[in-house]
Amino acid sequence: MLLVPVPAGDASTSGKVGPADAASLLLVLVCGVQALRGRVQRPSPLAVLVLGVPAVGLAVATATAGDPYAALPGFVRYLQVFVLVPVAVVLLVRDGGEFRIAAGCFVVLALVQGAVGVVQYATHTGASYQGEDIRAVGTFGPGDVMGMATVVAYGLVVATAAALAPGLPRRVRRTAGASAVLLVLPLVLSFSRGSWIATAGAAVLVMGLAGIRRAVQVLLALAAAGVVLVGGLGVGSEMVAERLTSITQVSSAPDQSVTDRYTMWAAAGAMWRERPAAGVGLKGFPANRDSHATLGLSSGSDTAGAGQGYVRQPLLSPHNMYLLVLSEQGLIGLTALAGGWAVLLVAGIRRYLAGGGALRDCGLVAIGLLVWQLTDFLYADIGGPSTVLTGVIIGLAAWWALPSGAGAGAASGSGAGGGTGRTTGPLACSGAAGR
Repeated sequence: MLLVPVPAGDASTSGKVGPADAASLLLVLVCGVQALRGRVQRPSPLAVLVLGVPAVGLAVATATAGDPYAALPGFVRYLQVFVLVPVAVVLLVRDGGEFRIAAGCFVVLALVQGAVGVVQYATHTGASYQGEDIRAVGTFGPGDVMGMATVVAYGLVVATAAALAPGLPRRVRRTAGASAVLLVLPLVLSFSRGSWIATAGAAVLVMGLAGIRRAVQVLLALAAAGVVLVGGLGVGSEMVAERLTSITQVSSAPDQSVTDRYTMWAAAGAMWRERPAAGVGLKGFPANRDSHATLGLSSGSDTAGAGQGYVRQPLLSPHNMYLLVLSEQGLIGLTALAGGWAVLLVAGIRRYLAGGGALRDCGLVAIGLLVWQLTDFLYADIGGPSTVLTGVIIGLAAWWALPSGAGAGAASGSGAGGGTGRTTGPLACSGAAGR
């Protein structure tokens, strides 16, 4: 559904439901019906706690908001992304084969959106960037410039993990490696600094977990692709170099986007200090922004191109998920959300290092995606059609990190291909690793 072009709209309008959001709600509905029929996986008690506690923080932030009615759309959105969709994924994914299908969909989506983005750059039909319509945004449009960068980065991380994963057939690993190299170009042409940083961090961790020898091979291939595309062919070389340099220009000569970001970070911190426990309430950041921000904050960001005229997009969030949660939900909400993410990350890495059996490739993918998301949250927050994938990633990470006891026992006893018959535990892997 994320391949369906969504017409641009007013970013200040709440409650917009796109095709991907509708599909996620259908997923939750199907999960509910299957649960009533007793045909879903049984999550572990820790998984129930980690995925369920955020709902408490969301309820508190909604009830204590200055305008609870205005906070309701935020409550529904957070509940969708951080509770309902992850729970549905944990309950419905039955084995490693279905996990790999979901992971493969990330790569397919990234390749298609990336191809559209490359065409936009080559034909000057992308979003406006430094006076030229060259910024690759895929089908997401200039109002959501991070959409294509996000899904391409997801696909690149999955492809890198699959190329390094032990146990997968050589054909699958080679295809994944080629896909990772291809996805470097649209990621570069997205001109998204946050996505570059998050992808580099996730890729380094995945390579480290997979082993030095394989890591060096993939790293050399990705570096060579970057050198050829940017250095040899000159694909956006000057703009890319300028964009990279701007990452370190925080205090000396920051551009306006960096100034706006740090100004909104300071405003979010000021909101939290006023109401440290429960925050200013969901959807409260825009209403409280101007009373806490300095005069250095601009009125918005300019967007144009990719089939849309000039639009001034208002700055409605601090572009930092942790500070957004802290300002709107306080310590209660941040502890419930970020604490659960930390549990998933630590438990996932521990399980991978402990072995993981025939599902180690699934673990590598889950860890890579979660690390990318948690790193990107330092520079971005939820918003736009691609946000629904955040819920899928958290669900896949929870499926790997917090398996049910029955599923874990079945997986540890079956090995790579020793299972006979159908195993229904969430860690069961029916068929070969390349299914």
